[in-house]
Order: sequence, then structure tokens, then C-alpha cells
Amino acid sequence: MRLKSYLKYLTRFLFLQVLLTFLTIYYFDNFLIYNQEIKQNIYLNLIEDATRFMPFINSEFITIDSFFVLAIFIFLIILFSTKFYTYVNELSFSINRNLIDEYFQLYLLWTSYLFVIFYIFRFESVSRGYLFIYSFLIPFILLIFRNTEFISSLLGRSVTNEAFITFNLDDNSNFRNLRLLTFRKNIGSFNIRNFNNPDNLIKKIDKINKENKINLIIINLDTIKTINEKIEKYLILLNKKILLISKNKLNFKNKFIYRYELIDGRNLIYFNNDVQYGSKYILKRIIDIVLSIFGVILFLPISLLVIFLILITDGYPFFIKQRRVGLHGNHFNMLKFRTMKKDSHKLRDSLEDLNKGKGPLFKIEDDPRIIKKLKFIREFSLDEIPQFINVLKGDMSIVGPRPLFDDDTKLFDTSYMRRLNVLPGITGLLQINERNTDDFSTWYKYDIEYIENWSLYLDLKIILRTPLAIFSKKIKGL
Repeated sequence: MRLKSYLKYLTRFLFLQVLLTFLTIYYFDNFLIYNQEIKQNIYLNLIEDATRFMPFINSEFITIDSFFVLAIFIFLIILFSTKFYTYVNELSFSINRNLIDEYFQLYLLWTSYLFVIFYIFRFESVSRGYLFIYSFLIPFILLIFRNTEFISSLLGRSVTNEAFITFNLDDNSNFRNLRLLTFRKNIGSFNIRNFNNPDNLIKKIDKINKENKINLIIINLDTIKTINEKIEKYLILLNKKILLISKNKLNFKNKFIYRYELIDGRNLIYFNNDVQYGSKYILKRIIDIVLSIFGVILFLPISLLVIFLILITDGYPFFIKQRRVGLHGNHFNMLKFRTMKKDSHKLRDSLEDLNKGKGPLFKIEDDPRIIKKLKFIREFSLDEIPQFINVLKGDMSIVGPRPLFDDDTKLFDTSYMRRLNVLPGITGLLQINERNTDDFSTWYKYDIEYIENWSLYLDLKIILRTPLAIFSKKIKGL
């Protein structure tokens, strides 16, 4: 685990080294220097200083660009040697709900270093206005790449949009000032004192989870030393952020990775089993954005043809919005080209007798709501093309479990609620294996398999196999 952390720090260090060096050299050449004569004077000053203080260095290696490489390198060494930048402790107290303070700490450190370096090495006659702008620019970049939260928010998953619930935590408790809580929204505080009956807590969390978006659960266990094994396993498999607070050090029956802190005489256990979070989420979103832009462009001619066929066959509208449930219970409007008669979803209840789907599934053989001339659009999944827009917005991913209706979600059992802890997708394991099944247990099998084995490599495999599934005689549509 320590090696993994070191590799993460090294990767971020090298990335910042390249980014900041490139930006500094570009900015210096295009904005800070008025003309080549000034640049030549700065270069001669560097040669003079090197001759006086470091005569063992060959003058061929002394350039303004190499100076900036070394200067950025030294600054990053100083910055990464501090816990302030390299370690964001979510289990520390914080009353600040914005990043202004953190930015100005970086700003003061950077400007102090910058002006000392420029003074010592005689960087004269540079543009003061552009230098002032540059002094603000670098700390902003450093803040963005300090941790994954800022980048995640730019890609559609902001920590300020996450929500939490608490159990047995007083409203005036000092632990409500933990950084982990201050950036997130509290949607409920509950009291459950009897942990001997695990169903009380599990049913309560399950009920809230079906009605609201939950990312974090905080449980104050008071004097409990060992929690019920069923509760323990449930929390581990919940795939959310969990914080346990107890006066005593907790003993666990299952093996799992967690953080331990002793704060204000209380033992804090924190573990994050969120499947797609941090750098994993960022990489997945980057891939989704690139592929969805490519998909929109590639399928634009087909989309225009589909729109034309829908309009001449059944008129406007040519697309529909369906309210679906996404990541951690987030509701969104999923887009589809319309292949059913207008307001067909309102007929669902009246057609329940024809439903051959098991569990939450609603499937009718030869569905009377489908416009007959447009069946081929559904057969080859052309109606799903607008969902590339949902992917761009961050509501969906290219790969993931299919998003279902809110009414369907309420029928999920406790274990199947885990499907909401990954981004829903256009395609997935089910779609490349047994898309036409009306057996809900098959959906369950593939969705849980995807969640427990998720990786970017698995996503790429599914994407590559999807075109074959579209034209398969066994698997029609997605």
C-alpha cells in the first residue's frame, strides 16, 4: 500500500514537473520578455553566475530553459516535502467550506520562491504586469492537481453535490466539523441504539438509499467494541464511504482496508469502497468524453436519417426524455430516439398482464406500443445514440449497468442496490451476453459481476465486443 502511494506521488510529481516547466518556458518566451536583447542579458547573467559559483558545470548545459527545469524541480521538492500539499486529511477538523485559504497558502509559497529566484539570478526587465498574472496562474494549477476532488468536480462529480446521513451523532457534535462532512450535504440524522438487531440499521439505510442520493454514512457506535458481523459485511459491500465513531477501539471479523484516527478521545474508522471514485473516476470520465464526442460525430449522419424517418412516420417529437436513476441514486433524464407511440410509458400499467419480465423488468413480446415501421431502429440500438449526450453531461458512461426507472429501483433487494454505485452505461456485460433475457436474475448476475470486477480494461473489452453483439443473431440490440 505504501509503494502504491509513493508511485501515485511520483506520477503526480513528474506530471507537474512537465506541465509547469512547459508553461513557464512558453510564458517566459511569449509574455515576460520584451525582446531578444533582454533574454540575452538574462542568459549572460546565468553564465556569469555559473562561472563564479559552479565552474565545474559545462557552459553548454546552461540555458534559460534548463534553469527553469531546475527551478521548478526544486520548488516541487520543497512543496512535496510538506504534508500540506501531498496529504489531504479528510478526518481533520475544518470550518472552511471553500478552497480560498488553500489557494492563498500555495500562492504565498510560490510567490516567495519565485521572487527570490528572480532576484538572486538577476531576471531583470521582465514585464511586471505579466509576472503578476503568472504568480496567480501556477498556484491555481497546483490547487487543481493537489487531489482528485477538484478535477472530479470539473468532470461532473463535485464533492459539494455529495450527500451523507448520520446515526446517533448529535447536532452539536464537534465531529460534524470534520472536513469529510463540511463539503457534503446532510440529508438526514437518525437514532438507532440497538445494534444487536442488524436489520434495524440495514433496513433504514436501504430505505433511505432507495429514496435519496447517499455517498457517505456516519455511525456513532458510542461504547460498542465489536459490531454485528451482518452489519459489518453489509457496510463493506455497500460500496460507499463509511465513517464509524466509537469510544473503544473496534474489532472486525472481516479483513478490509480502512483508516484509523484517534480524535478527541474517539476512535474513527474510515473506509471508502466507492467503486468509481478519485483517479479511477477521472480516467473513466476522460475515456467517456473522448468516445462520446467521437460517437456523436460518427453517428451524426445516421442520427439525421433516424430523425427524418421518425418525423415522416409518426411526427414530432423525434426523441423522448425518460427519468432514470444514475450514480448513487442521482436522477437524470435519459435521451432516446422515439420508437414508440406518443405517451406510451403511460400505458405501462394497463399492459402489465402482457409483461413477461421477472422482477423489476418490463418486457412484452411484440410490444403494441412500438411503431412497426421503426422496429429496426430498436433492433440495432439506433434509438440509444442520443445517450452519447448523457455521457458528455456525466449522467451516464459508455459502459455500465443500464439505468432503470425509479419505480424499478424501489423493487431492488438490499444487495442489488449496489448497481447504483457505478455510472450507468449505454452498453455492458449484459448487452454483450444475454441482452434479450426476461429473467431478472440474469441482469443481477451480470451487474454484480461488473461491479465486483470493474476496471478500465474490462470497460475497453466490453466496448470492443459491443459492435459484434449488435449484429449477432443471438443478441439483438443493446
